[in-house]
Amino acid sequence: MYPHYPPIGTETYCQVKPVFFPAQHQNRQPGFEYPMQPQPISDNPHYVGSGKLRGKVAIITGGDSGIGRAIALAFAKEGADLAIAYLDEHKDAEATAAMVAGLGQRCLLLPGDLRDESWCREVVRRTVACYGRLNVLVINQGVQFPQSNIMNITRQQLEDTFRTNIFPSFFLTQEALRHLKPGSSIISTTSVTAYAGAPLLIDYSSTKGAMVSFTRSLSLQLARSGIRVNAVAPGPIWTPLQVSSYSADYIRTIGWDTPMGRPGQPFELAPTYVYLASDDSGYVTGQVLHVNGGTMTES
Repeated sequence: MYPHYPPIGTETYCQVKPVFFPAQHQNRQPGFEYPMQPQPISDNPHYVGSGKLRGKVAIITGGDSGIGRAIALAFAKEGADLAIAYLDEHKDAEATAAMVAGLGQRCLLLPGDLRDESWCREVVRRTVACYGRLNVLVINQGVQFPQSNIMNITRQQLEDTFRTNIFPSFFLTQEALRHLKPGSSIISTTSVTAYAGAPLLIDYSSTKGAMVSFTRSLSLQLARSGIRVNAVAPGPIWTPLQVSSYSADYIRTIGWDTPMGRPGQPFELAPTYVYLASDDSGYVTGQVLHVNGGTMTES
């Protein structure tokens, strides 16, 4: 559990004082969830599904850990079968698949590099070959490489950030649209940095701003087809992305600068994705929902 935090579901959970996280850093991206201390909280034991996604199939990129794992568990509780696309975090992905199976749903693991257009298309093809349909596409993969000076952002870093964070949105969507029917949903993970900016994350913030424009423009193009396109903009969330990109010292006070004074846990975002994936949001498209601990943004 989150150190010094009351149990999930208690009245005081969202009123706690900031705590120091243990200093930690992973020298690779994407990061791994299993070595993190404390472990991110992906599952809210008080969340009980009500069949909102029963019979549906969802692809979740970056679904092996962090926000993606939380989405996978919530979707499974709502009755969806899943395909999880990830790079090479096999231990995390297998743990997620086991959790999904424990909830009575199927989980197809698809390791590969989403910077490769052909693999993006293959992810969709293999999902449809396995399940026979596709109803929800969650575009959630991402990397960030903090730099204190724009002069330090190399061409290689710029290309890696854009090819990972934004290019797959186009390739996955193009292939998915061959199978998505009216009532389907496309959901992207953007970021508070697209609105508030981030001095250490100029290239990352730029990709997240592009994701907002992608969401709005695609929603207009697909509105009459009955396919909804929306996004979620998280604030600082306790995930492997944080410990694999920031310094160990920075991690100790992550999230302290939010009005709520703490980072979010992955499970706190999952119901937002369920809402956007389900018929509950049948009259919602082109929107960005903000789950950021109270930071004010212009959406």
